[in-house]
Amino acid sequence: MRSPKVSTERQIPATTLDAELLEIAHRHIDRIETLETRRSDSLDFHDIAVWELKSALEAAYRAGQANVAKKLGART
Repeated sequence: MRSPKVSTERQIPATTLDAELLEIAHRHIDRIETLETRRSDSLDFHDIAVWELKSALEAAYRAGQANVAKKLGART
């Protein structure tokens, strides 16, 4: 099953987004070394606790909120 394509127009540049997501992963899920596909089950699939996942998702959500607030502040 393919994942849906999401328009990235007028959003965070991919390199910035990738760096921010990797930083969140490093802070909240310590076993994640990279978010790149390495084509190895032992390297690409990780067992993580639900509280680690929740913490990482909350951090990503807050980062998105901060990005929107920053953009709105720049427009005024």
